[in-house]
Amino acid sequence: MGEILFYSTVAGLATALGAGIVLIAGKPTTKLISALLGFAGGVMLAVATMELMPEAIEIGGTFTSLLGFLLGASFMHLLDHLIPHIHFSNGCEDGKVAMLKVGYLIFLGIGVHNVAEGLAIGAGMVANPSLGLAIALAIGIHNVPEGMATAVPLRLGGEKPFKVLALTAGAGLMTVVGAAVGGIAFQSSPGFVAVALGFAAGAMFYIVGDELIPHARNYHHYLATIGLVVGFIVGVLI
Repeated sequence: MGEILFYSTVAGLATALGAGIVLIAGKPTTKLISALLGFAGGVMLAVATMELMPEAIEIGGTFTSLLGFLLGASFMHLLDHLIPHIHFSNGCEDGKVAMLKVGYLIFLGIGVHNVAEGLAIGAGMVANPSLGLAIALAIGIHNVPEGMATAVPLRLGGEKPFKVLALTAGAGLMTVVGAAVGGIAFQSSPGFVAVALGFAAGAMFYIVGDELIPHARNYHHYLATIGLVVGFIVGVLI
C-alpha cells in the first residue's frame, strides 16, 4: 500500500507542477499545450495497449478484460456528462468573476476525474508494481497540462499564487484517494484484477480520444501529432 500511495501522490502532484509553470512563466503558448497534450496521449495509449490490456488478458482472459475496458470507457463517458472537463478554449474572458467560475469548474472536474485515474494506479500496482509505476508516470504526464488548465483561469480570476497551487495540488491528490480504494478493492480475485486493469485501459483510451487528441489538434495540428508519436515511443520504452 505504501508504494501505491507514493506513486499516486507523485502523479497527482504533477497538477501542481503544471500550475507552477503557469505561475512562473505565465500562460503557456498554444504550441506548448498542443505538444504536451499529444505527448501525454501517446504515453497513455502505449501503457494501455502494451501493458494494461495484455496483463489483464493474461490474468483473466479476453472476455473479462474487454468487459473491464468497456466499463472504464463508459464510466469516463458518464463522468464527462456529469462533470465535463473545461479547457482554455472554453473559458469566458469577460471578467474576473466569470474567469474565476471557469477555474473552479475545471478544478472540480479534474478532481473527480483524478479519482478514476487513481483507481487505475491501484489496479496496476496490485497486478504488477512495474505496471503501476508505468500507469502513474503516464497519468502524471497527463496531469501537467491539466494543472495548467486549472491555474490559468484561477490566476486571471484574481486568486493568489499560493491558493492556486493549493487548489491544483488538492485536485491532483484526489488521485491518492482513488489509488487507495483501488489498492484495497482489487486484491480480492484474479478476475476482479483483470476487470480493473481493463477498466483502467478503457478509461485511458476515453481520455485520449475524447479530450487529449481533440484539444491538442485544436491548438496546433502538426505538433499534436508529433507529440502523440513521441509520447507513444516513450510509453513503449517505459
